[in-house]
Amino acid sequence: MPPQLLVPTPAGPGLAPRYRERPATPPRNPYLRLFTLPGTRAFTAGNLIARLPSGMSGISAVIMISAGYDSYALAGAVTATGLAAGALTAPWIARLIDRHGQARVAVPAAAVAALGQLALLLCVRGHAPAWALFCAIALTATTPNTGGMSRARWAHLLRGDAAALHTANSFEQAADELCFMLGPVLAAVACSAFFPEAGTLVAAVLLPAGVLLFAAQRSTEPPVAPRTAAGSPLRAPGMVPLLVVFLATGAIFGSMEVTALAYVDGPAAGPVLALQAAGSCAAGLLYGRARRTAGLRLCLAAMTLLMAAPLLMALTGSLLALAAGLLVAGMATAPTMVTGMGLVQRLTPPSQLNEGMTLAVTALLAGVAAGSATAGWTADHAPSPVAGFLLPVTAAALALALCATTGVGRRTRPTHG
Repeated sequence: MPPQLLVPTPAGPGLAPRYRERPATPPRNPYLRLFTLPGTRAFTAGNLIARLPSGMSGISAVIMISAGYDSYALAGAVTATGLAAGALTAPWIARLIDRHGQARVAVPAAAVAALGQLALLLCVRGHAPAWALFCAIALTATTPNTGGMSRARWAHLLRGDAAALHTANSFEQAADELCFMLGPVLAAVACSAFFPEAGTLVAAVLLPAGVLLFAAQRSTEPPVAPRTAAGSPLRAPGMVPLLVVFLATGAIFGSMEVTALAYVDGPAAGPVLALQAAGSCAAGLLYGRARRTAGLRLCLAAMTLLMAAPLLMALTGSLLALAAGLLVAGMATAPTMVTGMGLVQRLTPPSQLNEGMTLAVTALLAGVAAGSATAGWTADHAPSPVAGFLLPVTAAALALALCATTGVGRRTRPTHG
């Protein structure tokens, strides 16, 4: 319901004016209209703080471990282990959130994840054996999917308004990209200005602080929905092929991040990587204002084409050219993710929305883990640092082929009432 204005009306001679309600004129900007809903600004602020470590943790761990152990392969393997462990636990945490509510589950889960980051920091600081790094980073697997929880709140608040929900999903994707734009910069600056472990330390503080602020906004938290007999969201027609596409898409991001870090190998790595997220953020905001949305296959085709830009620019040997290539490459990311997440929302019953969206994020994380590990090995063993930029193009082409052969996106009719 739109906000109301109280305006005076005549109530007769000598009487105080009565008041009647008149709907306020909503803002023309669709993004501003989202935040006229009570409580949306507060939960968004907390969620942004909680999500910023997602853009910091990977690059912070790579910088920290490579500095301490002089091995990008080890850094990539440890980071991939953390992502793989998170991929295994995230659906279970999301299921608990669906059953017991966001606040009751997300706060303790974030606290355990922060302890895992601190344990990893202490292991690297003390130059512990490599196996200890893998054990420490496994604790971070309890990190709650704050982006999924935010999307679930929008789905609850905007139920029945498909256009507004599309705008909200686009905003959430732009927020993801904003965190991945600011996160690497903050991580690189902290690690270079203070000490190699500083980025991980900052991330370990921001995560529980942001989740606490987000969870405190109880007025917008979706109620715990009654369980249905639908079983796992994996049983929804079209869900498994869609998750396979998300898996290949995640490999694009993981391989690009580690490859760019190894290629730049210095404090400029963070700002250069941030340009990819900047391109995605801008494209996502524009996509949210579009009246018509593109299909997933078209988005993946554009991504395959644009992911070739960093490869071509890296061949020139110019850091500025590579930065421009990453900016261009990022422009296909947000539309692809918004379209894919929209499909997940249409396929998942409302009582399992957190679990369904977390399954998508899990598939992405598994792909990121595989891409990170592959790119780390390539950075250490390939004859040229440019070779790693072939990996994102290959992964994008694979995602497109999987989308085309499995027919993902054709069945977009909701599986729930």
